[in-house]
Amino acid sequence: MHLPLLFFLSALLLWLSSPGPGWSFCAWFALVPLLTGCATAAPKKAALLGFVSGLFYYLLLIYWVVISLGTYGHLPWWLCGLALLLLSAYMSLYLAFFCAACSWGMRVAAPVWSAPLLWVSLDYLRGLLFSGFPWQDLGYTQFNTPLLIQAADLAGHHGITFLIVMVNCLLFTLAPWTRNAPRQPARNRLQTAAALLLVVAALAYSLTRHQLISRELAAAPGIPVAVIQGNIEQDQKWVASKLQQTMDTYIELSASAVQRQPAELVIWPETAMPFHPPTSPLFPLVLARTVESHHYFLLSGAPYFVEKGQDYELYNSALLARPDGSQALYFKQHLVPFGEYIPLSDILPLPGPVVESVGNFSAGRDARPLAAGRARLGVLICFESIFPALARNEAANGANLLVNITNDAWFGRSAASLQHLAMAVFRAVENRRSLARAANTGISCFIDPAGRISQATPLFTTCTISGNPVLFEQKTIFTGFGYLFPLICLICLIPAAWWIRIRKSGV
Repeated sequence: MHLPLLFFLSALLLWLSSPGPGWSFCAWFALVPLLTGCATAAPKKAALLGFVSGLFYYLLLIYWVVISLGTYGHLPWWLCGLALLLLSAYMSLYLAFFCAACSWGMRVAAPVWSAPLLWVSLDYLRGLLFSGFPWQDLGYTQFNTPLLIQAADLAGHHGITFLIVMVNCLLFTLAPWTRNAPRQPARNRLQTAAALLLVVAALAYSLTRHQLISRELAAAPGIPVAVIQGNIEQDQKWVASKLQQTMDTYIELSASAVQRQPAELVIWPETAMPFHPPTSPLFPLVLARTVESHHYFLLSGAPYFVEKGQDYELYNSALLARPDGSQALYFKQHLVPFGEYIPLSDILPLPGPVVESVGNFSAGRDARPLAAGRARLGVLICFESIFPALARNEAANGANLLVNITNDAWFGRSAASLQHLAMAVFRAVENRRSLARAANTGISCFIDPAGRISQATPLFTTCTISGNPVLFEQKTIFTGFGYLFPLICLICLIPAAWWIRIRKSGV
C-alpha cells in the first residue's frame, strides 16, 4: 500500500474507534498500518506523515471546538476554525514524535514494549503541559466495554491505553509481512511472548474483577439520588429576566423527582444557579422550596464570590445545602484556559474569557469531600472529570461517591458530550466509586464502580433520573500508587532509548 495511505488509514481507524462513531474494537488494530509505515519510512518522513495524519484525526475528533467557540462563544467563524486547526496541530505533534521514534527504533528492536511505553508517556505529557489537555486518550475508546477495562483500578486509563498499543504492536510483529524482517528473532520472540502473557493476564484479571465487583455491588449499601437535567438554553441562562424561570424549572423538576422516588440527595448541574447565592434574593426562596420543604441535600453549581480586602475572587463552585441549614462549598480546581481564566493575563493583553462571567475565575485548592449524610461527595466540575488525579485525590481523601456536574451545552449536538462522558466512566472504575453525572443539556447518568452506565439521558431534553448508587469505601491500587504508572513509563523510556541506541551503534 502507498506509504501515506497507511498513516491515513490508521488515523481513520482511530477516529472510528472514538465515542461518536463508536466502533471501539477498531482501536485494537488501528495502529497496525501506522507501524507498518514507520517500519519502512525514515524517521523524518515518518514524523511528517504522522503529523499530517494526526491532523486529519484530531480535526475529526475535536471539530466541536468550532461549535463551542462560534455558536456559544460568539467568536468569528474564521477565528474558530483557526483555533481548531492550531489545537489539532499541537496534538498532532505528539503523534509525529511517536512515529519518528518508532521509525528510529524499529531497525533494531521490535516495538511490543517500547511503543506502548512511548505512547503512554506522550499521553501523560499532553495531560500536563500548558495546563493539560488529555482529551480522548486511546484507552477511553473502551468506555462502553466494561469487561475489558477493569484493570484500570490498577494503572488507570493509561494502563488500558498501554494494553491497546501493545496488542497493536503484537499484531504488527506477528503479521506475515514483518516475520522476515532482520530484527534478532530470538530476542523478539522473548519480548513477544512476555507481551502476550501480559495481555492474557490483564484480560483474565479484568474478567475476574468484573465478576467480583458485580457481586459486591449487589450487597453494598446505596443512597437514593435524583439527578436533574434542566436543559436551560445557553444564551438564556445568564439573562436576568430569565433567572426566576430557570429556578422554577429546577425546583419543579426536583419536586416531581422526589415525589416519584424519595431522595436523600438531589443534584443540579454546573452553574444551575446562575447567580451569587449569598447576595441573591432568589437563593433563600430556592432553599425554602427545596431543602427546607423536602429535607434532602441539594448539590448545585453556582458562581461564588469571595472577598479579598478591597477586591474579590470568583470561583466556579459546587454548593451543598443541607437540611440542617448548613452549607459546604467546593471550588473548581482545574480551569479551562480562555474559557474560565486568561493565561498570562497579568502580562499580555489577551481577549476575555468565552464564558459569561465577571472577570476571571480563580482556581480552588481543596480536594476534601463534601459531607452529605452517609455520602461524602467527591465533586468534579465540568472537564475536571478528564483529569484522573482530581478524582483520585477525592477518593484518597475519603469520598465514597463521585459527582460530575457539567454544562455541556457548549458542545451542541456534537460527539463531544459522549466523549466527555466516556472519560468520566474511567474515574469510576479507577477508584471503584459510583459516579452521578448531572449535565444541563445531557448526558446525565449514573455510572457504577464497574464502569456500567445506567439511565443515560438524551441530549437537549428536560428530564430527571433517580437511582441508588452504592457507597464503596475501599481504596484501589490505582488510588494508592497505581496513578504513578504513566510516570513510570516515562522514566522507563530512558533506559529503553539508551538500549536501542547501543543496538543501533552495533549494527
